Amino acid sequence: MTERGVTIWFTGLSGAGKTTIAEQLVQIARDRGRNVEMLDGDVVRTNLSKGLGFSKEDRDINIRRIGFVCNLLARNGVIAVASAISPYRAIRDEVRATHDDFVEVYVRCSIEKLTERDVKGLYAKALSGEIKNFTGVSDPYEEPLTPEVLLDSETETEEESLAKLVAKLEELGHLPPA
Repeated sequence: MTERGVTIWFTGLSGAGKTTIAEQLVQIARDRGRNVEMLDGDVVRTNLSKGLGFSKEDRDINIRRIGFVCNLLARNGVIAVASAISPYRAIRDEVRATHDDFVEVYVRCSIEKLTERDVKGLYAKALSGEIKNFTGVSDPYEEPLTPEVLLDSETETEEESLAKLVAKLEELGHLPPA
């Protein structure tokens, strides 16, 4: 019997904790015997989407590519975990519409907290105008309206967020109980 595949789509601003939580989820899924693959936005940009910039059109192309690969994986019984800012609601909804099973995970965090946490100083540079088209500062980020899972990395610990996510995925039948 083939396991049911699913795309678990992490969205949120840069530095919110998408990849951190996604990587932990991948390990839990593997520990529970599931086939799982992760597509991280930064890694995809280096390989699958090399040459794309940060215009709206290029961002949309990048998200469509990630969605396409996730759909291929999920159709074949794999848990496909995507971690990408994916700032535009319409393109996230377009990707969702191409999947049989899609779980949107919004990792929310305020610009103030992200600026405070930012070890690379990207938010400070974006806020001062040094970096153009920075999502959430000089480029829009459209929050999901009804994500299946809302994680608040400003008020929750990583452990609390991960526990909430795992519980929801168990409830939806995407992860076997521990």
